[in-house]
Amino acid sequence: MYILNYLILTVLVCCGLPASHAGELQSAGMDKGPSAINSDSAAEMSEAEVTRIDTAANKIGLKHGPIKNLDMPGMSMIFRVNDPAMLVKLQPGDKVKFRAEKRNGAIYVMEIQLSR
Repeated sequence: MYILNYLILTVLVCCGLPASHAGELQSAGMDKGPSAINSDSAAEMSEAEVTRIDTAANKIGLKHGPIKNLDMPGMSMIFRVNDPAMLVKLQPGDKVKFRAEKRNGAIYVMEIQLSR
C-alpha cells in the first residue's frame, strides 16, 4: 500500500500536480503506510458507562459517546472484548474510556480503563 501511494504521488507530481495538492495528499495520510493511518485514528479513546458485563460470552454493554475512528454516534450497545481479562475489574455503572476497532465484521473493545 505504501508503495502504491508513493507511486501515485510521484506520477501526480511528474504530471504537473501543484505542490499544494501534493501536500494535501500528505496531510490526508497518503504518504504513510497503512499501519500509521490506522494507529492514528485508533489511538483515540471514547467515553462510556458500563451497563452490563457478560464474562461467559466475553462481552460488555456500554452506553458510549461518539466513536470517531468508527464514525459511530453515541448509543448503547454490546461489544465483544479483545481480552476477557479486561472485564474482571469492571462493574455496571463504572465510567470508562475505551478504544474500539472493527475486526472481521464485529466491533471489539481493544482497550478499556476506568475514568478518573
